[in-house]
Amino acid sequence: MKKRVAVIGAGPSGLAQLRAFQSAKQKGEDIPEVVCFEKQSNWGGLWNYTWRTGLDENGEPVHCSMYRYLWSNGPKEGLEFADYSFEEHFGKQIASYPPRAVLWDYIQGRVKKAGVRDWIRFSTPVRFVRYNEGKGNFTLTAHDMVNDRMYEEEFDNVIVASGHFSVPNVPEYPGFDKFNGRVLHAHDFRDALEFKGKDILLLGSSYSAEDIGSQCWKYGANSITVAYRNAPMGYKWPDNWKEVPKLVRVDETTAYFADGTSKKVDAVILCTGYKHHFPFLPDDLRLKTANRLAAADLYKGVVWVNNPKLFFLGMQDQWFTFNMFDAQAWWVRDAIMGKIKIPTDRKVLLKDVEDRVAGEDAGEDAHDAIHYQGDYVKELIAETDYPSFDVDGACEAFFEWKDHKKNNIMTFRDNAYRSVITGTMAPKHHTAWKDALDDSMESYLSN
Repeated sequence: MKKRVAVIGAGPSGLAQLRAFQSAKQKGEDIPEVVCFEKQSNWGGLWNYTWRTGLDENGEPVHCSMYRYLWSNGPKEGLEFADYSFEEHFGKQIASYPPRAVLWDYIQGRVKKAGVRDWIRFSTPVRFVRYNEGKGNFTLTAHDMVNDRMYEEEFDNVIVASGHFSVPNVPEYPGFDKFNGRVLHAHDFRDALEFKGKDILLLGSSYSAEDIGSQCWKYGANSITVAYRNAPMGYKWPDNWKEVPKLVRVDETTAYFADGTSKKVDAVILCTGYKHHFPFLPDDLRLKTANRLAAADLYKGVVWVNNPKLFFLGMQDQWFTFNMFDAQAWWVRDAIMGKIKIPTDRKVLLKDVEDRVAGEDAGEDAHDAIHYQGDYVKELIAETDYPSFDVDGACEAFFEWKDHKKNNIMTFRDNAYRSVITGTMAPKHHTAWKDALDDSMESYLSN
């Protein structure tokens, strides 16, 4: 009997897994039967934008945390597919910080070329996965939403690629229940124009706060206040942007902060992160980890130490994204196909996890973290036939990006970098980011 492999999720990491198997098939190898389950009606994961918030058309929690006018907040040169360059897709080199629509088109281009769409069952959330000790396989319960039918199937391996930036972490603060303005999590933020002319408060001091604040500034918010718990982001913000210590409480109109100051605000946006959330997995299969570079209980960052027939993709905090998912997917494919041997001794698996945690903890700053993840990508690539690329060059692009943000947080997207795949320098974009109000693909590509 041919092995059967279930992939849960058709976002960038799940699609990387499909491409990995298709790549082996293309080379004449006998691959397992691969079935991908996707709860949305199209592929792309977070990059598949929807206007919906809360529940989707099927009553499922909306997966998308994507908003209009989002542009990549890191250079595309750090995420380029080694086997499918931006130049191959667009027929020319493009500027370094594409809007969402451009990146979604690029992600789709590779899997359309690979011809793997019929491996995916769309509008089909996975309800439960259980391991059958006697048979040594998994029973997966899926819900076909189109026909409203629940069914079970058996698989030899399960690969969880459902992401971890879609289930919001939503804290409660005194006074939220009587605040007259809007309170929402970044997950439900869709359009910065909603906050034009408004005074907004953001809670958090990471990428969501930085980017949603920047969007609101760009599209005409009156003022932006960012409350941090530990330390301010510390960039050179515009005049109408202020960082303050943590929020203590709100009343009907006003937010009060730990330093004794207060501010009248029209809306509160919680940029308070996301949870690893797998409601379809029982305790013995469920990953529980913080959002960090060395995820808990994953040998090589992908193999579930308590049952090595189960794999998780893309569960780390990320500097590298698409190309790291590729490196993981190629490695998982080879493990499933028997080309890579996973140690049978659980102590060996746990030691690998411990060493990765210690390696991350030994780092002192973002430079160390970028190198750490770059080395991880190199390690996985070295053990498979994924096309090698200049990982160190990608790290250099990240270092330059960090410096550009320090210089001017509102102009860093106006810089250009060299592709580590083709060696071509990106052109400067035709319009400065702050003035580029049209985020369509047509506008972006009209260089």
